[in-house]
Amino acid sequence: MDSTSIRTATGPLHSLAVVLEEPGQLRLSDLPLVDPTESDVVVDVEWSGISTGTERLLWTGRMPAFPGMGYPLVPGYESVGRVVRAGPAAGHAVGERVFVPGARCFGDVRGLFGGAAACLVVPGARALPVAEHLGEEAVLMALAATAYHSVAGGGKRDPIAPPDLIVGHGVLGRLLARMTVAAGLPPPTVWEREPGRCGGAEGYPVMHPDDDTRRDYRAIYDVSGDAGIIDTLVMRLAPGGEIVLAGFYSQPLQFAFAPAFMREVQIRCAAEWQRPDLLAVKELVETGRVSLAGLITHHEAAVHAAGAYATAFGDSACLKMVLDWRHHA
Repeated sequence: MDSTSIRTATGPLHSLAVVLEEPGQLRLSDLPLVDPTESDVVVDVEWSGISTGTERLLWTGRMPAFPGMGYPLVPGYESVGRVVRAGPAAGHAVGERVFVPGARCFGDVRGLFGGAAACLVVPGARALPVAEHLGEEAVLMALAATAYHSVAGGGKRDPIAPPDLIVGHGVLGRLLARMTVAAGLPPPTVWEREPGRCGGAEGYPVMHPDDDTRRDYRAIYDVSGDAGIIDTLVMRLAPGGEIVLAGFYSQPLQFAFAPAFMREVQIRCAAEWQRPDLLAVKELVETGRVSLAGLITHHEAAVHAAGAYATAFGDSACLKMVLDWRHHA
């Protein structure tokens, strides 16, 4: 059966999808999809990204309790594709390229987050039209919205200070740094311990933390996911400074109270991005104020998903792995 008949034939819809049967066990499977309603769109996925944060936790079985958690599941929340069907109340037109932050359309197989598939059925309200020129780079919209939300909180708050130290120079750290520079703010310092990830900075310095002597940062944004880093960051803050936990942490967080007390440190968790963050990022990216270029480093055909996940999680040179679903038969 070719890809078109799997995804867009009349009658019940099916889709090839990445399925995590249990931690460490991945397969591609042809899954039935739910019937689309009048407010749904059917999207033929072109590309999907692999998250080295949440998807790694799902792969290793270290994902904390999360709504919808359980195996088997379809991972992924970074999908881009074409609308091939649109219900009359969906608010989209056939042929639109859209970003889809995951789906729950696989029946008995959980969608957490359900975007790593050749075809998706999603409410029209969850599909975001994206500019044609972005192509595969549009898979980065969720990470860009995460970076934006860590500072703006969906437009509901102003930070005490813009980030002047960012911990981690992966994709999320780079996006946060690029947005800070694009806003006309002083360039942040970025810490990175992996030598192979120190390149690619655009208008800001990257250094190993041991080479940084500064101890008066006002706002430190941690995107490393290191649960044991808070004490180190506290010692680098100015009095009254803020630590923003913008990564995803699988282990309990703890810190020594006395140093934090003496500095009157504020610690804030940055939650999941909201729709206003995504809309703000869409404008920044599509107008060219923030670039997504150079962040996708690896590509693989969807039929080789198992190897792609191994590379994404095991190769430090891999910033972002993208699965190509366009020719998966």
